[in-house]
Amino acid sequence: MKRLLREKKALSQPVTTMILLVIPVMLTGGVVMYAYQIIGASLETELIVLSNQKIWVYQNGTSFAAFEVDNIGGKDIVIDKLEVRGVEASWSTVYYFRTQLTVTDTLNCPNASGHRWTNFEYTPGNISDFTQASGDIPLPSGFTLVVYIVNPDNVRLDDIGNTISITVFTESAQYQVLSDVKSAETSSGN
Repeated sequence: MKRLLREKKALSQPVTTMILLVIPVMLTGGVVMYAYQIIGASLETELIVLSNQKIWVYQNGTSFAAFEVDNIGGKDIVIDKLEVRGVEASWSTVYYFRTQLTVTDTLNCPNASGHRWTNFEYTPGNISDFTQASGDIPLPSGFTLVVYIVNPDNVRLDDIGNTISITVFTESAQYQVLSDVKSAETSSGN
């Protein structure tokens, strides 16, 4: 038995040292590749912010919902559906303006009759042509969308003072914001 143990040979010191150096380097490389994949995936994440939301109702029952959608993620998105108080807005009632500028002023209330979406002053001093939606609305990364919904279903004169939800649906998420319903008669555009 002693003879068997003497005849066994171990790894030489240089080979052992090489193994101890190569294994940590390989493990570190794996960790770096994993971190790179995590960072790369997070740069292309969908992230939008809803803000500047307003809902107005006129005495004659005409109502408007308005809000801003900022795509601050690293991924272009498509808005699939819009809801006001849980009721889907028909695309024929949706008007939008897409810009690379962030809207910093409050959105203006449209007038109750004779309103035109061409050359519409959506914030004080900012005039633009709005497009009537006919289907899903694309929003590139870094862009802002100003959206107006004309006469959203389920919003009435007696809702003034109540809080109503506005929801934006994309392919992979939904985003919701709340807005107080205001009287358009006394809002003076606020």
